Amino acid sequence: MELFKKTASELSELLAKKEISAVELAKDVLERTKAVDDKVGAYITVAEESALAQAAAVDAKRASGEELSALAGIPVAVKDNICTKGTLTTCASKMLYNFKPPYNATAVDKLAAHDMVVTGKVNMDEFAMGSSCENSAVKLTHNPHDLSRVPGGSSGGSAAVVAAGEVPLALGSDTGGSIRQPASFCGVVGLKPTYGAVSRYGLIAFASSLDQIGPFGRSIEDAAMLLDAITGYDPTHDSTSVKTPFEGSVRANLNPDMKGKKIGLPKEYFGEGISEEVRKAVLAAADSYKAMGAEVFEISLPLVDYALPIYYILSSAEASSNLARFDGVKYGYRTPNAGDDLIDLYVKSRSEGFGEEVQRRIMLGTYVLSSGYYDAYYKKARAAQRKIKEEFASAFEQCDMILTPVAPTTAYEIGSKTQDPLEMYAGDICTVSVNIAGLPGLVQPCGFDSSKMPIGMQLIGRPFGEQELLNAGLAFEQASGLKNIIAAL
Repeated sequence: MELFKKTASELSELLAKKEISAVELAKDVLERTKAVDDKVGAYITVAEESALAQAAAVDAKRASGEELSALAGIPVAVKDNICTKGTLTTCASKMLYNFKPPYNATAVDKLAAHDMVVTGKVNMDEFAMGSSCENSAVKLTHNPHDLSRVPGGSSGGSAAVVAAGEVPLALGSDTGGSIRQPASFCGVVGLKPTYGAVSRYGLIAFASSLDQIGPFGRSIEDAAMLLDAITGYDPTHDSTSVKTPFEGSVRANLNPDMKGKKIGLPKEYFGEGISEEVRKAVLAAADSYKAMGAEVFEISLPLVDYALPIYYILSSAEASSNLARFDGVKYGYRTPNAGDDLIDLYVKSRSEGFGEEVQRRIMLGTYVLSSGYYDAYYKKARAAQRKIKEEFASAFEQCDMILTPVAPTTAYEIGSKTQDPLEMYAGDICTVSVNIAGLPGLVQPCGFDSSKMPIGMQLIGRPFGEQELLNAGLAFEQASGLKNIIAAL
């Protein structure tokens, strides 16, 4: 039985009926990893020994009659900027090449509480800064559907490992689209939760006011299962986390009925720059919702045209501040060429430890926070952020959710945009506004282009509207049959 081809919900049922064991499942996905990851390059660290030990512990609990979570024994991969106690957590950077955290992220502790099996840590753009997974200092990750193309980023490893059949579920993080865009490129489901729904404790920060951990899966139900596991208030470690209205109950309340639902199509997301194939696929999904009894109509969000500059000012400013702690002294990379000069130690360690894209964003962030420019850039960006939040709030007075493309194109060739950072940044145009407004965003496959590459669609919801988004996602998934898309490697 090729267990790696099954969804997490299917595997959960087989485990509960004792038709398979957790050890059998862990061995199956680890064998799949050995067979294909040399081509895909998704994993930075494969935790085979600990994964098999975790799986054996689950089997022992089940044999003793202990009541277990639906996720008990299900394998999951973790993005390499989420802390795992005693296991390398590198952020795909030379700066943290040898960092083994002394603690788990809250989200990882929650995986353990559900007896999930962590198979390892997966690749990403360095410190989550990038849209293609080409900025990793460790390795290059390929799109499993076409190895000459990027998997998206920054959570490219998380999306690729699910699409390649190496694991049914994965955790990623999303600062400006870093879950949603790779989910679209790799043909899987990805959810960026509402800001505060998932504790950020143990997530190595890029931009603290925008970052959010979220799930990847190959079906809506799978994403709902993992979301249920990781959400929740974390009063001890994260004061920005909150009690959500859906905590732990999304999967149980999935309902695909779309009759009477109102879906807005913002005209600004379907304009110049969006490929015709992407536009047609997303509009066809809108027609599918109409056929289900939903009301679909055009809306306008004119301020999203300013979302990219707002995002790059705010995120770079926060990155500049957050990454100041990496100085070559406390942990991680230290230059061997500094001599006795402390300033020289700082400068050389950071120059050698950080990659080009990270250095670019630190410099931009330091600039917009500097004396004389703070009011001109950072302060104005914060004011514009409030306006975008207000614009989305007004839109949700008309509609229940918003349907958009995820990216202007499908996955592009590796190396095709690395020489033009501005062109790379422009690929985030459809996703960054969700983070700026702190909203939830769901991505799932809605078709394929002429090169047979996946096309994703994005549903944006009200704050803490994850249940409604996943209900709508399930409705489309059932109508289209587009789920559990595994690359033929």
